[in-house]
Amino acid sequence: MSGELAGKVALVAGGTRGASRAIAVELGRAGAYVYVTGRSTRHQRSEVDRPESIEDTLDLVKAAGGDGCALRVDHLVPDEVAELANRVKAEHGGLDLLIDGIWGGDRYLEWGKPIWEHSLDASLRMMRLSLDAHLITSHHLFPLVLDRRGLVIELTDGTAEYNRKYREGTSLPYYLAKAAINVLAVGEAAELAKHGCTAIAFTPGWLRSEAMLEIFGVTEENWRDATEREPHFVISESPVYSGRTVVALAADPDRHRWNGQTVSSGQLAKIYDINDVDGSRPDAWRYIQEVQEPGHPANAAGYR
Repeated sequence: MSGELAGKVALVAGGTRGASRAIAVELGRAGAYVYVTGRSTRHQRSEVDRPESIEDTLDLVKAAGGDGCALRVDHLVPDEVAELANRVKAEHGGLDLLIDGIWGGDRYLEWGKPIWEHSLDASLRMMRLSLDAHLITSHHLFPLVLDRRGLVIELTDGTAEYNRKYREGTSLPYYLAKAAINVLAVGEAAELAKHGCTAIAFTPGWLRSEAMLEIFGVTEENWRDATEREPHFVISESPVYSGRTVVALAADPDRHRWNGQTVSSGQLAKIYDINDVDGSRPDAWRYIQEVQEPGHPANAAGYR
């Protein structure tokens, strides 16, 4: 263990896979006790219907030298989240870090369809999985953060600057589900600041999640092979990159300077001198806006 967060108590909501899983692992590596919650267990899958489980995440936390607990919680069920809060309070008295990575709505995406053609049921379900779940979690778990002058990190997709614009051909429900988290962090920051707490939205770049690697038919070891199919995948980053940058942020005694802002892995990596697992330092959102969207040939030189 690296020890930067020794003695701290963290909870990663939706810590089953992707950036949230990596954040849980790196928090454990840094010495924090980590609660991992989510709907997918080894015996019961969520509607995401993927093999990753909260128990698997906890095993990775322990393999990294950390400790924690995996609890099945549906963060759309207020009573389950209230029970979670009671358990954490009884066991540890409060939370120093709350990482809210709840999502699970990718299966409902209908890319390129205007809102009147997009399934209404799917649209509303994405809103539930995003906004409703985050609000329920905040309502029940924020009281545990107050006494610790703790840190809340809301995971999203896209910087606040990037999300000011709607890109044609995406998905309006998805855009709303993710861009709303930028605004959520602004409001949470205002309400928490008077208690000495900090709330921030955090976005990874183009993440090599378990699902993304499957889509391209590659592994973390040979991920560059995917650039033959999608050249701009050259700017992608491992989930570990998110975990490392979040740990650095959590350990920063001056982290309140970020209160109410949306920060990215690439942005924090520069400030905290963090590299990805391959020794590079990808800055995906700057690359997307300066290279990919203008239609320039894929070239990560100067961006990783």
